[in-house]
Amino acid sequence: MCVDCGCAATVPEPPTRHLELGQALLARNDALAAELRQRFAAAGVPVLNLLSSPGSGKTALLERLGATLSAAGRRLAVIVGDLATSNDARRLQAAGLTAVQITTGQACHLEAAMVQRALAALPEPLEAFDLLVIENVGNLVCPAAYDLGEARRLVLLSVTEGEDKPLKYPATFHSADVVVISKGDLAEVVGFDRLHARRHIERVAPHARIVELSARTGSGLEELLAALELEGLSTRG
Repeated sequence: MCVDCGCAATVPEPPTRHLELGQALLARNDALAAELRQRFAAAGVPVLNLLSSPGSGKTALLERLGATLSAAGRRLAVIVGDLATSNDARRLQAAGLTAVQITTGQACHLEAAMVQRALAALPEPLEAFDLLVIENVGNLVCPAAYDLGEARRLVLLSVTEGEDKPLKYPATFHSADVVVISKGDLAEVVGFDRLHARRHIERVAPHARIVELSARTGSGLEELLAALELEGLSTRG
């Protein structure tokens, strides 16, 4: 996995050196993230950082979101992070979205420097879009520590993953502004306990808004936009 944050290390570094290295990496990332946040604000473009484990429905949600915004005359751009392949970016492009791929290799998270380079690869200026979503690498550990300059952080919990994921990965869920319970149309089939899931989310992220959503049916999407304070994007202005 990641050679930067240390989760791939086979031989532990001395504690002091590891701490200093980690602090330096995060400090450098935070400084660049602050610059990105200023750039996003100047462009007037809201930016979301989308986190989840693999297979939780991030790309399907973006397809549905893109279609909804397009119907309202709005434009969505996506920066996609994956360890390998550009499959998700191609899938979003096939759906009519502007998508740029970041292939991280062994890095299990996106960093502000990667996002900065991806912005330069957009086919149009950032100001041409109404919303930018950064689809982070599928991982519920490392991405939580890296600020990407986003205005909101969105974490997905699929009903197929079980109700206790927030307890297993508290740092990621605690970092969320909004938690989406995704694939809601499958909840009954897999025996998902909504009450227990909500209690677990509230335990580790009492500040976060919780939205239940199905990308397949579109149910919950308007509620999600309202939770993200983006409800105006789904109507013509």
